[in-house]
Amino acid sequence: MVASSTEPTKQQEPVTEEGKKNPILENIQQLGQTNTISGESNIFCLTIIGQVEGHIVLPPQNKTTKYEHLIPQLVAAEQNPKIEGVMIILNTVGGDVEAGLAIAEMVATLSKPSIALVLGGGHSIGVPIAVSADYSIIAETATMTIHPIRLNGLIIGVPQTFEYLDKMQERVVRFVTKHSNITEQKFKELMFTTGELTRDIGTTVIGEDAVKYGLINQVGGIGDAIQELNKRIESKKAAMGGGMVQ
Repeated sequence: MVASSTEPTKQQEPVTEEGKKNPILENIQQLGQTNTISGESNIFCLTIIGQVEGHIVLPPQNKTTKYEHLIPQLVAAEQNPKIEGVMIILNTVGGDVEAGLAIAEMVATLSKPSIALVLGGGHSIGVPIAVSADYSIIAETATMTIHPIRLNGLIIGVPQTFEYLDKMQERVVRFVTKHSNITEQKFKELMFTTGELTRDIGTTVIGEDAVKYGLINQVGGIGDAIQELNKRIESKKAAMGGGMVQ
């Protein structure tokens, strides 16, 4: 007689709709946005919110934008022939200087038209990112804080430390003045103003003031940004004779 196994066979559980992994939902949870590149639109939207995280991992309770997530997305947008324009939406308090400058340089060197829209705030290292696009727009109630660079952690009190800090600051100043209409003298004046910020030196500029100083091109919103970006896309197509946009 052949012995039979008494272990009950496991029945395969039915896969419910809730149990299926939704790739769009996963992207929202991990990256804070939908599909990185969507074939349904010719515009790629890049959001920079919270604090720009660079070489040091910030505490989990901080809302952050990791620069190692943004750079591959910008490379993909540059290579994708279906993407004809890039929109950067900012609501950031600033963050890592080198990471912010890396993002700004990536945006500034895109071959496709780009628009930056500042909503809420584009503070500190968010300023170079905002001006790195071909055209920048700021909401009427949005603010931008301009202040000197600060160092965190152990600081060695030698002249070389301050020389290094000054060189880093000059990198930011040169980039902002090169990609906007503000003069170096005015930008440094705003940067070193005393008495306006309670715990720091610097200046907070709001909407129309940012335009008046030449930092941002115009006051507006999402509709203005999309309209301006579409206009620049069409202008580039016309300049290329109606051919494919690389």
